Amino acid sequence: MKPTRIRLLLAIAVIAASLGWGAASLVSSRTGRYLAVPWTAPVTLLLLGVAIILWTRGVRARLAGKPGTRPLHPIVAARTAALAMAASRTGAFFGGFYLGVGIELIPNWSISVAADRVLFCAGSVLAALLVVVAALWLERSCQLPDPPADGHLERQSTPAPG
Repeated sequence: MKPTRIRLLLAIAVIAASLGWGAASLVSSRTGRYLAVPWTAPVTLLLLGVAIILWTRGVRARLAGKPGTRPLHPIVAARTAALAMAASRTGAFFGGFYLGVGIELIPNWSISVAADRVLFCAGSVLAALLVVVAALWLERSCQLPDPPADGHLERQSTPAPG
């Protein structure tokens, strides 16, 4: 499993932003209303980001072998890394989507409904950025050290008996 690249997350965010912008402009042109942006979107993304940060702190403590923690089973570390990869992509998608919706609504800032939705979009983008950063931190925390360049494992030398 290769680590997540920032380029991939940016590509997901750009595609999602174009989808969000397109959806918001389509809704406003067809119905004369603005695309609904729930106030729960930034709250949910913020809670997800905080949960990932707390999870990362626990995983790091277990991987470091801190007293009072159980060692992390390798399959749990692998699943945690996979979940972190999914979370970073999810955060990039939702951040991009709400960025696109917000960009479509900014010209109508003087209307109170649009202004509220722009603020919800901005909060969602910031919370999604927190999710992405926390997920990348969790993913990096689960990485194994790189093997030596020569391909051989280093062996500890033990003194010869006698």
